Amino acid sequence: MFNDNVDERYELGIERIKEIAEAPEMKSEGYVSYFKCVAAFILKMDKLVMDLKAGVFENYSLEELSEHNRSLYEDVIGDAYEKSFANPAYAAGKLGLSEGRLLSFLYVEIRGMIVYAYENRMAEMTALMELFIEVYCVCISTEEDNGRPDYRQMREAVYWYVSDYSDDHMEYRVRELLDPKLDFATRIIMDSDLDDLRYLYRFGEYITDNELKTARYLNSLGEDEIQRMADTFTEGYRIGFELTGKDLSKKKTVNIRYCLGFERLVKAEINNFAKLGLRPTIYRAAVNTINKRLNIKVGYYGANPNRQMDFDHRFDNALYMDGEFVERKTGALRLAYEKNKELAAVHGGPAVMEVFGETPFEPEAKSEALTLDAKQQKLSVKYNNDSGSIVNEYIKGEERSFTIIAYPVPDIGDNFEEIFQGTVRINTLDYNKYKAIQQALIDVLDTAEYVEVKGKGGNCTDMRVSIMKVTDHRTQTVFENCLADVNIPLGEVFTSPVLAGTTGVLNVSSVYLNDIKFNNLKVWFKDGMAADYSCDNFDDEEKNKALFKSNVLYDHDTLPIGEFAIGTNTTAYVFANKYDIVYKLPILIVEKMGPHFALGDTCYSRAEDVYVTNPDGKEIISRDNEVSLKRKTEPEKAYYNCHTDITIPYDEIGRISVVAEDGTSTDIIRDGRFVLPGTEELNEAFSDEKN
Repeated sequence: MFNDNVDERYELGIERIKEIAEAPEMKSEGYVSYFKCVAAFILKMDKLVMDLKAGVFENYSLEELSEHNRSLYEDVIGDAYEKSFANPAYAAGKLGLSEGRLLSFLYVEIRGMIVYAYENRMAEMTALMELFIEVYCVCISTEEDNGRPDYRQMREAVYWYVSDYSDDHMEYRVRELLDPKLDFATRIIMDSDLDDLRYLYRFGEYITDNELKTARYLNSLGEDEIQRMADTFTEGYRIGFELTGKDLSKKKTVNIRYCLGFERLVKAEINNFAKLGLRPTIYRAAVNTINKRLNIKVGYYGANPNRQMDFDHRFDNALYMDGEFVERKTGALRLAYEKNKELAAVHGGPAVMEVFGETPFEPEAKSEALTLDAKQQKLSVKYNNDSGSIVNEYIKGEERSFTIIAYPVPDIGDNFEEIFQGTVRINTLDYNKYKAIQQALIDVLDTAEYVEVKGKGGNCTDMRVSIMKVTDHRTQTVFENCLADVNIPLGEVFTSPVLAGTTGVLNVSSVYLNDIKFNNLKVWFKDGMAADYSCDNFDDEEKNKALFKSNVLYDHDTLPIGEFAIGTNTTAYVFANKYDIVYKLPILIVEKMGPHFALGDTCYSRAEDVYVTNPDGKEIISRDNEVSLKRKTEPEKAYYNCHTDITIPYDEIGRISVVAEDGTSTDIIRDGRFVLPGTEELNEAFSDEKN
């Protein structure tokens, strides 16, 4: 559908949009302003397409490219967003609530043309222009008939656009994940002179000093240092297959996800993966509503021109989500994987480079922003469950793996280079030292009937965590000895707790979850399931609950505790406090800096039947809980397709104790310090903190 008579449709569309930009045939001043604004943006995109094809930017200086790049995002950056039609509050004020929400959505969707222009995806640009023209025509005709534009007909146009093009969008997204021939980003990375930072503007993403400084810094490092960093990453990926007994030789592709500026490192990683027989797939974070997931970016991306904009539009699918659409989207996903099943069978899984250091984001909750109603929330949950099952059917959990690592970006402050080098050290801590210390922890934890976790000071955490029973201590273990492989840096022991009897309250004074800061977060559990929750982000408790439900529970009514862990990386904790960056760190590092609980699926989700051992050769038997076991009888109820870690800092921990079946209690941590024999060395980092 996308590619039918594209050239002819595009030219016709541009001619009509020129007319709209010059003199919209509307009476309402707000609508005139809107259509002139959006039409002008589309014409700017038309010029961008022509300039890219003509090679206009090839001789631009870095400064000229920066100025042009900023011009593409100028009306949504900083304070400009307050008077942009991309802002649903501004649009609602000018156009009416329902109409403003819809037309704000449409403009944000049309802004995806920036990406399509750089990738020469003319079919997608054409389809968006046609939707814009259709909505414009609806507004003209219904304003003339009724005195004002008809929201119902506008919404219907949006609905059928999204429904009709869902097959095309979904298939292309699946191919981006699986097919190395879709190599837009890979070619930029491998073919560019990375010393000439003008290459960053070839991606079509928003570029700031942050990305430029990152690239400059990586270019200043020696080849050996870059290679060591790349080796840590790709070796972690390889070991992930090895430790779980999966055959990496059967895999042909790896999906690399990263933030722009790290291309020199990514290039070294691509070369390393090639030696493992893997070709990269590198896709962009989604820009269309069909493939977006809330305000979370999955793929490669540049700077975010406005995080509040992403937050405002995270539920734009409320415009069109109903049972029929979800059924069609699910069918489109299955069809896409079926068409590409050979590629899916040889896909190894993601290799992810996260970044941290950006200015913390505390969102404003706007009443004008779209939200899902109760029925739509259930449909969203259903789609996520069904889509997770489809992906696992074609990219089998028992045959794939992953790795993930994180690095700081210059936004973290004046100590960026020191923090970067410190992060590299944390990512390469002594494997054997931690293996022995964590084994001492596991030996005691394997005797537990339950573990008690209690906060101190203002932290009211009081959790009782039920632990699976080991029946043969010679061959079995319950906690995984997590070292530097798939989950870098090292530094935790974790298990899938028994849900029955896992009860209490979890409290954290301040924590970032999925890019949102939660203040004084409390979650109450009963038999391992979230029973209630609160935070202090807003004065309105309902808004607080809604924030947690959408961003952590992902609209489920409840989630189980999928993981209980004790982080051992005191070095990372002290390092983070030294530079006052704890609040800027990603979960990947924070989870190693104290005990944590994960809401959602277990760490062995969809691979529970894979035989897994610790370095000592003992089988990790706690790969299931009462929810995941439903996969054998009620598979639709076994998975939630999410997993969010909530970590309690050491300094907020009063006590973690192992309680054995006979009632004897052994403290692991007391007053924020390790007291179990064999783990005292972990406290040396705290001593260094004082010196």
